[in-house]
Amino acid sequence: MVANNEFLGTESIGKLMFKLTLPAIAAQIINMLYNIVDRIYIGHMPEVGALALTGLGVCYPLIIAISAFAALIFMGGAPRASIKMGEGDIEGAEKIMGNSFILLIIISLILTVVGLIFDRQLLFLFGASENTIEYAYNYMQIYLLGTIFVQLTLGMNSFITAQGFAKTGMYTVLIGAGLNIALDPLFIYTFDWGVQGAALATVISQAVSTIWVVTFLRSEKSVLRLKKEHFRLEKEVVFPILSLGMAPFIMQFTESILFFSFNSSLLKYGGDIAVGSMAILSTLMMFAMFPLMGFTQGAQPIISYNYGAKKAERVKKAFNLLLMVCLIYSVVFWALAMLFPHIFAGLFTNDPALKEFASWAMRIYMAALVLMGAQIACQQTFIAIGNAKTSLFLALLRKVILLIPLIFILPLFFENKVMAVYLAEPVSDTIAVIVTVSMFIVQFRKALKEIEEEKEDEQQEKFKEEYQHQESSF
Repeated sequence: MVANNEFLGTESIGKLMFKLTLPAIAAQIINMLYNIVDRIYIGHMPEVGALALTGLGVCYPLIIAISAFAALIFMGGAPRASIKMGEGDIEGAEKIMGNSFILLIIISLILTVVGLIFDRQLLFLFGASENTIEYAYNYMQIYLLGTIFVQLTLGMNSFITAQGFAKTGMYTVLIGAGLNIALDPLFIYTFDWGVQGAALATVISQAVSTIWVVTFLRSEKSVLRLKKEHFRLEKEVVFPILSLGMAPFIMQFTESILFFSFNSSLLKYGGDIAVGSMAILSTLMMFAMFPLMGFTQGAQPIISYNYGAKKAERVKKAFNLLLMVCLIYSVVFWALAMLFPHIFAGLFTNDPALKEFASWAMRIYMAALVLMGAQIACQQTFIAIGNAKTSLFLALLRKVILLIPLIFILPLFFENKVMAVYLAEPVSDTIAVIVTVSMFIVQFRKALKEIEEEKEDEQQEKFKEEYQHQESSF
């Protein structure tokens, strides 16, 4: 079988980036709407909007944890499948995809059971108060029942974009998010189901997206087919998936621990209004980070395919373009957040006190966002070329080694302890960017040099075989 995605190794890098990143960015932006639309509608509920929004903010760490397990599989499986396609091994790529599918199902069932048993305790742990626990609990009870749809939609859609079908990947989230946007006001306001209606709208939307993804991957339109014969788990397939996916898993799972740290500290020092402000800030950070992830997801098939095909110059060009675009976006978003915080905060609440508090906190919390373009571009490129160890270290560095400890340490040195909690974010971001870029410069050059040398060796070996064949013919 011959892959029809060879254009990843031949077309202009600029044209490919435009073709693949725009749908991926659109997909990420649309994907944001699942949580953002819920928060906008709930935050503007009459009388109880501020408390309900805070309750949803408490749910966010659990939602991130669920997504992290999907990232463990698709960020480990999709790049390896792309590399296999670059090597011409379609059967190997399909086996990776089939094993990933089964892993996602197993993980989702475990998460659903554990979540339904312990969700109330976890919500209190993540910053719920007596005022907000019922809003958080009512949302999560329904959301957890749709875990399998969240896992399969996020996980398997990456195998669509990894083949270069960025538009199809965009349609996956467009279908789900469009349905979610339509159902939210109907369920929340018309049927008066409140936060439960928001959760139900999300679950139904993700279920429809799952059907779309699986149908495509089983069709003849897909280069890689989802086949039953590849559903049997094999350790030589599973372990490399988990190894490469561990870094993005830790990045997202520690995000859950991170928001536990933020919420518990903010509840201690600032009360419900500080936790509610964090719900707004975390949503705005999604606005910042999801498009950056879209850029990297669009670039990943290009980098991975050409790395597997040993085309070092194309890998270098793709990264340079990715870095430039990510930097431009992060600078623009940072400037808007610094200049117009009240406008951003007003999207999520009409409560004057919460809006004012969130606007003040935004300028502190997002102060180093200007640097994050470089961080994301470098770290995700490590994943795209299969460098699991370095990407794992960098994932640990920013959040586990730096940010989480700083949330608890900085308040010891500042009179305004709430400000100190928010300040932990820009301090850790600045240090992490410096370390990431420094390591990337060294290791990326080394990786390019290695594939250039491997290609030269292959060419020499081929020339030697041709020469020996010519001599034998005489």
